[in-house]
Amino acid sequence: MQTNWKIGSLFGIPLFLDPLWFVILGLATLNFGVAYQELGTVTAWTAGIIMALLLFASVLMHELGHSLAARSQGIKVNSITLFMFGGIAAIEEESKTPGKAFQVAIAGPLVSIGLFFLLRLGGNVVPDTSPISMMVGDLARINLVVALFNLIPGLPLDGGQVLKAALWQITGNRFQAVHWAARAGQILGYSAIALGFVVDFLTRELVTGLWIALLGWFAVRNANTYDRMTTLQETLLKITAAEAMTRNFRVIDADQTLRSFADAYLLEATAPEVYFAASDGRYRGMVAIEDLRLVERSQWETETLHSIVHPLTEIPTVTESTSMAEVINKLENENLARVTVLTPAGAVGGVIDRGDIVQTLAQKLGLQITDAEIKRIKEDGSYPPGLQLGGIAKSTVS
Repeated sequence: MQTNWKIGSLFGIPLFLDPLWFVILGLATLNFGVAYQELGTVTAWTAGIIMALLLFASVLMHELGHSLAARSQGIKVNSITLFMFGGIAAIEEESKTPGKAFQVAIAGPLVSIGLFFLLRLGGNVVPDTSPISMMVGDLARINLVVALFNLIPGLPLDGGQVLKAALWQITGNRFQAVHWAARAGQILGYSAIALGFVVDFLTRELVTGLWIALLGWFAVRNANTYDRMTTLQETLLKITAAEAMTRNFRVIDADQTLRSFADAYLLEATAPEVYFAASDGRYRGMVAIEDLRLVERSQWETETLHSIVHPLTEIPTVTESTSMAEVINKLENENLARVTVLTPAGAVGGVIDRGDIVQTLAQKLGLQITDAEIKRIKEDGSYPPGLQLGGIAKSTVS
């Protein structure tokens, strides 16, 4: 369920706030307010909240850098969200080359470095005794720290994305590059967690140590997500339609009358939904139940299924060797409930719906998905909330 709050849009990109963002806003205000007490109580707390807001404005500009770089490559940016650990741009798909992936990754840190230099220049024209001078100087340093911190080479940080692009260029394998960059992120994350506990133990700075450990936990959690997502994408490319298809359909005589077909199959309580008509040893096509309504009932006694059959050349099909990623894209792009799988000889090998896809992935990856959930997916035609395969497959194939 979406719990983020939409606060507007920038360059057509929706902006959201995570509820935990307000916790960090409060802590940042407290930090700056205490640091500026020499300016007087009212001025200090006013400056504190302004600095906290400017800090997140800087984070927003950083994420906007990523977003606009992606948009320049024709990639859709779904949103930018400010949350507890900064911000994140929801970019719909991967760049098509390592070079373009590098451009998107480096754009954020470059924006932060640019802000650092602009603020330093701006600070030179403000009197040193002015509170604004102190605030501008602090904001400049913060942007530099944001840039340098994000360049640490491990996912989910920008430096991890840069590392991924470099490894992708070297190995030619995007998925292997993500696995290695994610592993670097896991190592850095666990190191940060350990460092946090060491800081707590040696300095008794509980807040500092806890924050370092939380950053490490965030890094490990998201690096693991990148790793699992990449494994899923690899699996979608390896599994073929032949491995996921089922034979949940009936082959019926194309020469029988519409009345005979209706009496023999449609009155059954457990009649399957998919029918393929055949005659003379050849598939003639698919029979759609709704097409019966287009024929006058008076003609059901004489018309045969040949009159309503949809030839295999005119229905959505894939071959047995088609990757599961391509099957999913076909289902989503054409808004289909299922797709027919053809053998090399052009015969019907099976059918695939979203439930079949999820069931196959569950078997391959050891996912805990119940039969009841598979049945729901088949009936509703929608993937589970935590497994939005439409977007994943689109990113995989691109």
